[in-house]
Amino acid sequence: MSADHLLIGLIGLLGLLIGSFLNVVIYRVPRAESIVHPGSHCPTCANPLKGRHNVPVLSWIALRGRCAYCAARISARYPLVEIGTATLFVAVTVRFGLSAALPAYLYLAAIGITLAMIDFDVHRLPDTLVLPSYVVAVLLLMPAGAVTGDGQTALRALAGMVAVAAIYFALVVAYPYALGAGDVKLAGLLGLYLGWMSWSAVIIGAVGGLAILAVGGAFRSLAGARRHGLLALAPAMVCATILTLFVAVPITSWYTAVLTGAA
Repeated sequence: MSADHLLIGLIGLLGLLIGSFLNVVIYRVPRAESIVHPGSHCPTCANPLKGRHNVPVLSWIALRGRCAYCAARISARYPLVEIGTATLFVAVTVRFGLSAALPAYLYLAAIGITLAMIDFDVHRLPDTLVLPSYVVAVLLLMPAGAVTGDGQTALRALAGMVAVAAIYFALVVAYPYALGAGDVKLAGLLGLYLGWMSWSAVIIGAVGGLAILAVGGAFRSLAGARRHGLLALAPAMVCATILTLFVAVPITSWYTAVLTGAA
């Protein structure tokens, strides 16, 4: 096995373990419960889970999706979050390689999944997760900035943060029944990461998020959803940002080639 394959395997395993922890965060934080105490337990019968019940994916399969004590059904979303996190961790590692920026973008993947799922569940983005993520993002990106020694990258990241947040703030003002302040805070965080990459990433990520929002709003209207009530926008925003990590460079190269006539 090559070193690259070993690294990918370890990153995938890390993603599974992180995904298992994210399931705890997704369930407990909206309920204002501690993510540390008590330990993992069945939400139906409250029996504490043993170590063999907490092995990512495998435990769910072995238990056939049911609690070992009360046989209550365990949602398939738990292993899906674990698999999704592992897959995204591997993809991000392939995209960025062993670079100084890799930890920052792995964190983006983890917090993105967490916030998207919480918003989907409760239509709310807890400040206890969003606001500290700004600090974590800056601290994790600082080593990458130190390696490149390019102050313009940091300035572009800050400008991207402000620009994307401003777009969503304008949307909140225009459509207060559809978006909330939490969406603006998340937009700024995502803009920070996009700006660190490039201005084209900021544009593609912002446009992509708005496009998904427009499609979601159209389906909402066709489904006859109530006018009042916030959209679960975080899944669309996170999805657009994650996709931008992988498509910004090829899209920019293609567009540049078209403009220069090299295509």
